[in-house]
Amino acid sequence: MAKKKQVLYPVLFMLILTAAYTFVLAFINESTIAIIEAQEELRIQKSILYVFDIPFEDQQAAVNKLYNERFDIATSGDMTYYVYKTEGSVVGYAFPLYGNGLWGSISGYIALSPDFETLLGIDFIAHSETPGLGGRIDEEWYKEQFRTLDVSSDPPVVYRPVSGGNVDAITGATLTSKSVSTIINDFMTEIKIFAEEENLYDGSN
Repeated sequence: MAKKKQVLYPVLFMLILTAAYTFVLAFINESTIAIIEAQEELRIQKSILYVFDIPFEDQQAAVNKLYNERFDIATSGDMTYYVYKTEGSVVGYAFPLYGNGLWGSISGYIALSPDFETLLGIDFIAHSETPGLGGRIDEEWYKEQFRTLDVSSDPPVVYRPVSGGNVDAITGATLTSKSVSTIINDFMTEIKIFAEEENLYDGSN
């Protein structure tokens, strides 16, 4: 009997300890869901403002206010996009952008003019590319070269020094650079079909 108790007590102790830790972790997770969702929404809002080159103060209240003043959210099927208007006229549209990188998925946002011929800005919010190499797609110099980029040609994005090249690849990160151009070029093909179906051209929606 004594031997059974020696075995039983540690088992009961571990069960109680495990239950206690599980409860604590569940409580922390539940209590932080709202905070996590708010931070994710703030991150998206900052990205949308960035792709339209709209300056903003890095404070949640200021970002929320500016974002809510400038943008309408539209949904069609599985597509959610953002409409930027000033004085009743559409300045551009922002869409989620995603595809495969070298080591995983790349996601972000892209802004286009109402005629879908000018890329107004691009931002990457999540990727698994190598820090210091492909991870440099986060750097300003790389993203800013897509600002007001003419994407009316086919393909829209071509890396220099190829004839007709309009942007620079990242040195030492050829495959990541290629992934980004493929993501954008494939997106442009699909989004023009979407814009035609939704009657978005020239802000006529």
